Formats: sequence, structure tokens, C-alpha cells
Amino acid sequence: MRPRVVATALVCASLVLLGAAPGTGAHAPLPARMADTGGGTQLITAVAPRTGSTSGTLIWWDLRNGRWVPTGSTPARFGAKGLVEGTARRQGSNTTPTGVYGLPYAFGIQPAPRGTSYAYRPVRRNSWWCQDNASRAYNRWTEPRPAHCRAAESEHLVTYRTQYAYALVIGFNYGKPVRGRGAGIFLHVSGRGATAGCVSVPVGAMRRIVTWARPEGGPHLAIGTAGGPTAITRY
Repeated sequence: MRPRVVATALVCASLVLLGAAPGTGAHAPLPARMADTGGGTQLITAVAPRTGSTSGTLIWWDLRNGRWVPTGSTPARFGAKGLVEGTARRQGSNTTPTGVYGLPYAFGIQPAPRGTSYAYRPVRRNSWWCQDNASRAYNRWTEPRPAHCRAAESEHLVTYRTQYAYALVIGFNYGKPVRGRGAGIFLHVSGRGATAGCVSVPVGAMRRIVTWARPEGGPHLAIGTAGGPTAITRY
């Protein structure tokens, strides 16, 4: 979705905020309290205080010796209209879908940061993301844009030089796209405000995340709220 957002945070501060100080019982690390982490050894959690929030905290974790360990933390921005259960989301609603999603590949206008091992696709002048519900290429990268995918219903990726300097595709509505649910949901660099449904973080954090992600780690992104029906621990 067309994005439209920055600070730094200490990992320990984020853990306290989420009630997830490394330790025991109810205060186990956040991934240990989740219903599903995607099955890999790497996980990103993006948590907002409530569904109406446009900002929150993003932490990336590694599973080491059977225990989830935080590797980094950063402020995050969400959709301008907050968050909504992924299966109930509608395209154009400016909401970020909650749930647990794979990360098919990274991409960027800038070259892949040194040390990147994750699949990284360079953005070219003719790179588009199709959001046209009538197109066979709905919710897919196209290069060039096919005639059946209208430009007015798509993103010309190279024009978002700040946001798409570095990004990861979020696997929302990606495997078997449902028309009208939404297309082009990414983890990308923050712009000047909230997003149109993506998750965004400062550029330095985005570079670190891209180099941290490993194919063998099977990283996933979990998006949710601190409590309620869309609580991240329910996913």
C-alpha cells in the first residue's frame, strides 16, 4: 500500500513495555508466549498498544538453545487508521493487518546492505507492484507493468525513494490472494507519518533487519496489539 514516519529504543526498555523481561513464567520472552511463531528460528514482532494506534515497537528475535533472545528493537509505525484482523481487512482502508506472516523476499532501491544473505530484489525503473483487483498480477511484483494491471491501481516502486530504500515483502494475502483484501504490504523505511497499511521503521533499523534475516532462519513477522482480540500472543 502507498506508505506515508522515528527514534531509537533500547531493547530492555521495549521488553519492559511489553511485559517480556527475560526471565520466567508469565514474564517469558514475548515469542515464548505466542501461539505460533512461524516455525523458524528468527521472528520479528511488531506490537501496537491498541487497534487504533499508529505507532508501537518492533523487536527482532533469534531462537538460541531453545530460548528466544532479542537481537534488536526500534520504534515502528502502522497504518493511518490503525490495525485490524488480517482476515477482515479491506483494501484501501489504511489499516495494518494483524497476524503472523512469512517474508518472501527483500527488495530495495539501494543495493543490498553488505552481509545480506536473504533473497534481495533490486528496484529498477520498470518495477511495479500490482494492486489492481482485476489483474492476473494482483499483489505481485511486475517488471514491466503488464497492460492488464492499471498504473493508477499500482505502485511504481522507484518513486518511493525513502520508503523503499530497503524493504521486506510481508506475506499478507500473498500465497492465494483474495481480491479486495489488500496488496503491497511491506516492512519498509519510515516516511513522514503513518503508513497506508505497511509497517515502517527507521532506515538504520531496516538495514540491520535485512542483514539479520537468514534464509535458513525462516523469519516471520508477527503483528498485533498488546491485548484484546488482536493480541499478538493469540497468533
